[in-house]
Amino acid sequence: MATCLLYRQAPSRPPRFYRIELAMNLFSEVSVLREWGIAGGNGHSVINLYANLREASLAADKHRNRMLKRGYGRS
Repeated sequence: MATCLLYRQAPSRPPRFYRIELAMNLFSEVSVLREWGIAGGNGHSVINLYANLREASLAADKHRNRMLKRGYGRS
């Protein structure tokens, strides 16, 4: 469905990424997939399930806003 990809570039460190994606699963639930890590590395991922799109969208916005405050930005 929707994907938001953010990057953070510090002069002395390798670039980092943070990705958020909303998707429907087979049980009519909405999942929020979050992935993060160093660009080119393995990274980490977490999937949270929500009963409806509104709850999932609010959760995804919350995570995106938190990462924007931490210095991530769209490239």
